[in-house]
Amino acid sequence: MTNPFPIPLNALRAIEIVARRGALAPAAEELGVTVGAVSQHIRRAEARLGVDLFERTPAGLVPLPALAQVLPQLTGGFAGLADALSALAAGEEGVLTLTVGAVFASRWLIWRIGKFNRLHPEIELRLVVTGHVLDLNRADIDCAIRYGVGGWPGVRAQRVGGFTYRPVCAPPLAERLRSPADIAHIPVIRDEAAMVSWAQWWATAGIAHPPEVHGPAYTDPSLAFDAAISGQGVLLAVDMMAADAISDGRLAAPFDLAVESPLGYWLAVAESRRDSRKVKALRDWLAAEVPASARGYVHQQQMGEWV
Repeated sequence: MTNPFPIPLNALRAIEIVARRGALAPAAEELGVTVGAVSQHIRRAEARLGVDLFERTPAGLVPLPALAQVLPQLTGGFAGLADALSALAAGEEGVLTLTVGAVFASRWLIWRIGKFNRLHPEIELRLVVTGHVLDLNRADIDCAIRYGVGGWPGVRAQRVGGFTYRPVCAPPLAERLRSPADIAHIPVIRDEAAMVSWAQWWATAGIAHPPEVHGPAYTDPSLAFDAAISGQGVLLAVDMMAADAISDGRLAAPFDLAVESPLGYWLAVAESRRDSRKVKALRDWLAAEVPASARGYVHQQQMGEWV
């Protein structure tokens, strides 16, 4: 009987990862082998199939047409295997692993996880907090909260919130800001990892020639928030992330002027993964909790108290 799998499963997995990522190293890391072993997997597979799978270019390994055509099937097949193994493993359906950036985790999610846990005691929510965009086809990741404009390849993304941003600062500094031009006289905190744009805010404020600004720079967005709370300067921040600190008086928004942006937070799931019950539970909870937290923020701004 003809063997339907003339290529070992590990070799197929290596080929699939390299085809998606364009390099040998990510496959070696995920499979726990050396880069040389991944290269050997590919060479042997090409020899057995009698066809070249990759073009070797200065920019990396590019799938040739034969491989590119079947890559969605390979990716979907391995995602299906991962889901099947999760279903076999006792309790895995009750563990939801979410990858998320530090700001979303520390400024919004961590304060509300208790609500999700009370609503879904059968689901254990595990956070992988990182500034890196992780591969959502990995078996150990269920979904992600990503910041951007959406449209990531191979990903289904649903809007969560955070599509407006504005300057924030400690209340004593806010008292010194009567107009946008006053920002020139106060340090501006630079979050070097931020995607929001001061140029867009100045344009929204009608300032054709923004003043020169200065201030401390941070590569960690959470530290940039802490710097703003401690009074080091003005920070351009997503409203959703600053809302709690504004509500309890640690931050203030000196200008009622926000940029409406295509940038925001999205719940992202690999296209090849099934829509599991636990991911649906998180999606439904976010759909209810994000508007509720926004209403509380607006009410506090109007009434002077948090609800």
